[in-house]
Amino acid sequence: MDPVPMELIGIRIELPSNVPILLLRERDGTRYLPIWIGPNEATAIALALQGVEPQRPMTHDLLKLALDALETEVVRVDVTELVGGTFFANLVMSRQGSELAISARPSDAVALAARTGSPLFADRALLDEAGVEIEDEGQEDEIERFREFLEDISPEDFTQGKGSDS
Repeated sequence: MDPVPMELIGIRIELPSNVPILLLRERDGTRYLPIWIGPNEATAIALALQGVEPQRPMTHDLLKLALDALETEVVRVDVTELVGGTFFANLVMSRQGSELAISARPSDAVALAARTGSPLFADRALLDEAGVEIEDEGQEDEIERFREFLEDISPEDFTQGKGSDS
């Protein structure tokens, strides 16, 4: 694997299908890696990003607690490949100087990484294949705000009324 450091941008919702997307960004570049995930996984990642600690541990919290009890560190998450529309990842852990990689769904691995502060990587070939080039994330946000504005506007909003400047 030729690892490229990634940053966890967060969870976005694809419209109009309302499908959650896990969004990773190349740390020193302009490519994004969108990974479609389920709503439960999206919630788990979003809660970790917001620092919410549930009264009872969720699955990813429980896994973190178990790893802590076993004195096992999450070294990194590697998003490795895309096969038939499904992304694959490895959860790389270390215990007593020995490293172990376990195959995992990217959403589960990232949910755990969000709780442990572990770094994220994507294989360069995967990023070349499935990455999306976005020059300016602010530009993406601006386009989305404009789309929302257009959805809420009607022709009557442009008619002159009393008290207008014209």
